[in-house]
Amino acid sequence: MLATQVRQKDSVFYFAAYPAEDLLDRVRFISRFYAEGERSIVAEEAGADDPRDDVATFIGKIERTDAAFQREMSRSKVAAIKNFYETAVSQPPIPGTVLLFTADTLRFEPIKPFENVGNLEEPARKYLIIDGQHRLAALHFYMKQRPDEARTMHVPCVIFDGKSEDFATEMFVIINSTPTRINKSHLVDLYERVSWAAPDRKFAAHVVERLYSEGDSPLRYRINRLGGRSRQEKWVLQAELFNEIHRWASADWAAIENKNPKREADRYYDLVRDFLKAAEKVWGPSWGHAQFMVTRPVTIKAMLRVCADLARVDAEPAEGRIGRWTRKLAPWGDLQKSFRAEGFYERFPAKGQIERVGRVHRELGRAAGIEARRRKGDPSSL
Repeated sequence: MLATQVRQKDSVFYFAAYPAEDLLDRVRFISRFYAEGERSIVAEEAGADDPRDDVATFIGKIERTDAAFQREMSRSKVAAIKNFYETAVSQPPIPGTVLLFTADTLRFEPIKPFENVGNLEEPARKYLIIDGQHRLAALHFYMKQRPDEARTMHVPCVIFDGKSEDFATEMFVIINSTPTRINKSHLVDLYERVSWAAPDRKFAAHVVERLYSEGDSPLRYRINRLGGRSRQEKWVLQAELFNEIHRWASADWAAIENKNPKREADRYYDLVRDFLKAAEKVWGPSWGHAQFMVTRPVTIKAMLRVCADLARVDAEPAEGRIGRWTRKLAPWGDLQKSFRAEGFYERFPAKGQIERVGRVHRELGRAAGIEARRRKGDPSSL
């Protein structure tokens, strides 16, 4: 295949014009796509070609769950692109490049007298599509309906080869990290995997990931990673939880940075876990009950602020911490009536969620005798 080798700093990648029919045979769709009056493209199992293929698993998860890739939107988007292919005459139907990735290292042989133009070998496995699945899905259906026209088309492609899985993931994030493409909860999943994420955000993301996945976490599987599309009972959006952990970590970052941040992230997880276990005990039957606001986002966020306040003065020793904190939070058991869902917003009036979290934080702290940490420029701590 004729290709142009492109060098940018330490990176090397390739540009090629792929015949449409050849390209469709060499890519793998890891999302299911539909078109009007057509059968769907069946998604390939992520990682089927290589069990170590974490990139396919990652992209497949994002594209199956993010709003931009829901089935109905895929149907309308693919149909619109396909219609454009059919009606485009003087303008190019596919003017933008499709980004492809292969873990194989491809051999490139320059053609004299050029150093950056030559023959690029094909990968042994199918390409992953970092960007352009909808365009190629539309091309698939266009090829079925108008094969003679489709075969005349060449698709501009940028090919990344032989890079690490984190490289491909980072490319996917860079391209898709606008608010209309990946929601904030999904972005939290990515902070640990991309090189440009700030250390304090990676730190908070690690704590949140453990709160979701660890077997001893009171929030295990209760964190909503899918925005408003989860059909299971969830208590708090991952993005909201991340914001509170990041708020706490940012206030302590100077001390965290001077230690081992990875080890400190594990310690912060232990603090939150123990605090929530203590809270679960004192809240009794109202914990997780639909008629109470105890495990709703506003209260969870407020409790995490109390956790930060309490950890500042009573984090150590870790041994006996749950029992010690259960006794400290015991007065919350008398607040259950105030936290009934009916009338809650009248009992905690506020102009919005931010102000209401602050009010609940102050009430919980006052009841347990825990002084709130003052944060400069943060009105909710006043």
